[in-house]
Amino acid sequence: MEPITQMIIYLLIGLFAGFMSGMFGIGGGSIRTPLLYAAGLPLLSAFGINLLVIPFSSLIGAISHRKNIDLKMTQYVIIGGILGTVTGAFLTGLISTLVLAIIFVIVSIITIFGIYFDRIFPETAQKINPSAKIIICGAFFLNFLTIMRGGSGGSLFPPFLRMMKLNIRKAIATSLFANIFTAAAGAIVFYSNGHIIFLPALWVILGSISGVRIGSLISLKTKPIWLEIGLSVFIVILALVVLIKTIW
Repeated sequence: MEPITQMIIYLLIGLFAGFMSGMFGIGGGSIRTPLLYAAGLPLLSAFGINLLVIPFSSLIGAISHRKNIDLKMTQYVIIGGILGTVTGAFLTGLISTLVLAIIFVIVSIITIFGIYFDRIFPETAQKINPSAKIIICGAFFLNFLTIMRGGSGGSLFPPFLRMMKLNIRKAIATSLFANIFTAAAGAIVFYSNGHIIFLPALWVILGSISGVRIGSLISLKTKPIWLEIGLSVFIVILALVVLIKTIW
């Protein structure tokens, strides 16, 4: 493949993943990693580049959503997320992909209920106390699970934060801000192991920064109900793709 063609492909991958990140507050790795792998990069390099890109794209998204960031919630998500990311990064490849896929699908279904939990079970939702311990443990588990698939916990953070009683806009903003730190921790581990190729990473970063800005602007103008529906549909599609890909 010609270098110019590769450059354009990496740029477009970054643009699309960045748009989804800014729109829904996800890390973008669930899109970026498989596309980078399909574009010809080694799998571990796709993992590492994705994690390197997330802090840059999430920073732009967090700036755009800055008025909605819940700083108190963020500190607990960052603590649990970093611990989960680093632990998972060192254990990448040691757990069966089928087992990971099944767990991911189950967690995805649970997190979708989290988006609408306060409407489906209003009385139970009122009794939930989003303590520091629960948030840290939840963030740890989500990042530990997703990092071993080459992503960050960002794809599941917004619905988890909805269950922790944040509205959808605050959940998106808080997720983007936390992703800066949790993904950076994973990127350091992959860099230390020599899995990051910087030239492709540069073009993906440029595309992601542009995409996340566009996605963030559209997200801020979109009604909350459509953000919730869009995020739910995205998670369902992602879970199905992960499961089908693993089985086949």
